[in-house]
Amino acid sequence: MTAEETDRPATQRPLAGILLRLLTALLLALMFAGVKLAGNRGVNVVESLFYRQIGSVVCATGLVLAGPGLASLRTKRVGAHIGRMALGLSSMAMNFLAILLLPLADATAIGFTVPIFATILAALVLGEATGRWRWAAVVAGFVGVLLIIHPGEGGVPLSGAAVALVGAGMTAAVTIVIRRLGATERASTTVFWFAASSLVPLGLLMLRFGQAHDGTTFAILAGMALAGGLAQLTLTASLRLAPVALVMPMDYSSLLWATLLGVWLFAELPTSSVWIGAPVIIASGLVIVWREHHLARRAALSAQAATSA
Repeated sequence: MTAEETDRPATQRPLAGILLRLLTALLLALMFAGVKLAGNRGVNVVESLFYRQIGSVVCATGLVLAGPGLASLRTKRVGAHIGRMALGLSSMAMNFLAILLLPLADATAIGFTVPIFATILAALVLGEATGRWRWAAVVAGFVGVLLIIHPGEGGVPLSGAAVALVGAGMTAAVTIVIRRLGATERASTTVFWFAASSLVPLGLLMLRFGQAHDGTTFAILAGMALAGGLAQLTLTASLRLAPVALVMPMDYSSLLWATLLGVWLFAELPTSSVWIGAPVIIASGLVIVWREHHLARRAALSAQAATSA
């Protein structure tokens, strides 16, 4: 499940939704490449987070003004939004750190475990029924992780892999929190308050970790922030136009972009084990998405039959 849910319009446009989700994958790959470029120029994770969230605030404000309007930002669940901010900011920090510790493609491949962790958390926290298909996919996904990070020549550094896995687990936890917030809050409201509220702790941290940089470095940070903010908009729009089960598999195209950007910008190739483990993780994620779609469709048909009866 993705990190942001949204209200669906009556008219669906599947092809447009798929294209927007493919664009989201490219924008996120560009954002992470920007994080790595900036990190190589002395920018720390706190700074990257701060500038990324500024870009997100700008884009989220545009989304609100173009859509439901400023009145939609009113909320009675301030505590829930603060909790979502703390968890979301922590997960983003771990993901950014993983990008700095690993080749782009390696960190991206391990990040594909988010649906696996989300399945586990949904069963443990939300009490969702999880059948043998999804549990088998969870086991297969972790086998894929082991294939990627196996110690020895050709494997991913364990420290970087551990950070990436923690980041994926925390991102999955964010999806659970957002699913609960979605019961009362608009997607645009959740997106805005996450971005805006996160600037408070990040602004305080910038007093300690903020540094002066040259024009090129600030240009990289601006590009990274813009890519991240636009990705938020295209992701939300893709979910308005097509079902999650249709657009989410497009996320895996980010591995292609991460590989190309890694070779072009950093002269880094994915570790050989990524080409073995990543397909296993991707396949397990697709099984989880397919199974959720199948069960949701069956439940909807049952509800429709009960209503008509």
